[in-house]
Amino acid sequence: MDESVAVDAKRILLRYGAPIAILDKVPDVKRIEFARAIARTTLADREKALKQLLTDEGFMEG
Repeated sequence: MDESVAVDAKRILLRYGAPIAILDKVPDVKRIEFARAIARTTLADREKALKQLLTDEGFMEG
């Protein structure tokens, strides 16, 4: 996996409200998966969708 892809994924997730303390616990593969899912979401729904993904995957409490 290209390191720049993981860095870009982290930036995307931070932009849409992922707490950095939680994001640091998410493996690179999951970060990329989440960023791809968020990119397919409408702009207005991205923050809510990201928080839901993090909650569903057990990285964050709802």
